[in-house]
Amino acid sequence: MRQRMWVCAILAAVGCGSSNKPTAPSGAQLVSFFVTSETSATGNLGGLAAADATCQRLAVAAGYGQRVWRAYLSVERDAANNNQPTHARDRIGAGPWYNASQVLIANNLAELHSRSGDAALFIDERGLRINGQWTGSPGPNQHDILTGSNLDGTLFSGRTCEDWTSASSAIVAQVGHSDGMGPMQSATPPLNSWVAAHTSESCANTLPRGGAGRFYCFAR
Repeated sequence: MRQRMWVCAILAAVGCGSSNKPTAPSGAQLVSFFVTSETSATGNLGGLAAADATCQRLAVAAGYGQRVWRAYLSVERDAANNNQPTHARDRIGAGPWYNASQVLIANNLAELHSRSGDAALFIDERGLRINGQWTGSPGPNQHDILTGSNLDGTLFSGRTCEDWTSASSAIVAQVGHSDGMGPMQSATPPLNSWVAAHTSESCANTLPRGGAGRFYCFAR
């Protein structure tokens, strides 16, 4: 009996006896969403797999590497899906999602896609705001985030920079506003959408209209 009590005391931090309940995620383990700090001059991200790898690499560097990360990007031909379309919303799990400040973004897919962008919530993996239209923001404006998606997170055909492999000036990408604001801080739909605010000028240059080639990353 004394030996069991001694063992229980030593192992109290991990539990003793028959009770072995899982603990809820906390701290870095809770983080499951960010906007990439890394930018791209064009819409050519190297394809969907390369975008996923970027999410994973940035997450690892920030201390969130214990999760599997995926880019919130829609594509028309997904090599991992028999070259069938893949919707961004189907790549990110069921939620909930928390940002790098461990603040709740949304509990589920319906809640996620019904909300507006917010500069204080849609932050990068280091916890920094994305330059945008928000009061006090430094320049240049970089709130255009690549998605290739409709408001509900489904594929917007023809607006994915050829599945994120093209830097052509003849095609465009669909982008959302991380701060949920358009010119003069307008929150009129769809300018308030973090998913589908408007199109980029072209896939050749992400800068015009307020972009920098960033995208969203979610942990499944």
